[in-house]
Amino acid sequence: MTEEKPAIGINGMAHVILTVSQFDKARTFYSGLLPQFGMALVQDGPDFCYHVGARTAIGVRKCDPEFEGERFQQYRVGLHHLCLRARSREDVDKTASLAADLGATIIRGPEERDWAPGYYYVLFEDPDGIRLEVNFIPGAGLLKEGENFGSADDYVRVGGQDLVDDN
Repeated sequence: MTEEKPAIGINGMAHVILTVSQFDKARTFYSGLLPQFGMALVQDGPDFCYHVGARTAIGVRKCDPEFEGERFQQYRVGLHHLCLRARSREDVDKTASLAADLGATIIRGPEERDWAPGYYYVLFEDPDGIRLEVNFIPGAGLLKEGENFGSADDYVRVGGQDLVDDN
């Protein structure tokens, strides 16, 4: 990979807002999870809560009334999953334990995959089924000269089905 100066300097992701149908359950879930990531609750209203820290922010917003019976659909237009970067493998393990304690459905992990050298992660779902991942990649990962994205078939779908069934 060659190093080019970007036309616009981006410094990470400022925030993500997740819209949920089970706001009270989601508020409890995220209020137990996000402070452990170093995020402080800065807004806690009747239909919106917002945590800031760890160089980003995550907001949780109640959906409009006509969508209250719906759950997240991973392959509809919009978000597929949200991934946060951990500082160590141990932080991934702690996340898996905490997420399970908070009632999350653990989809995979903690485990290694070959998407990048040393890729270690856990994938879980919040009360609405929104998938969250926390990963750790040592060193420069895919930005290291000569590295390639592994398991590209993991992201191929044919007729609405994964080529590689991996949940």
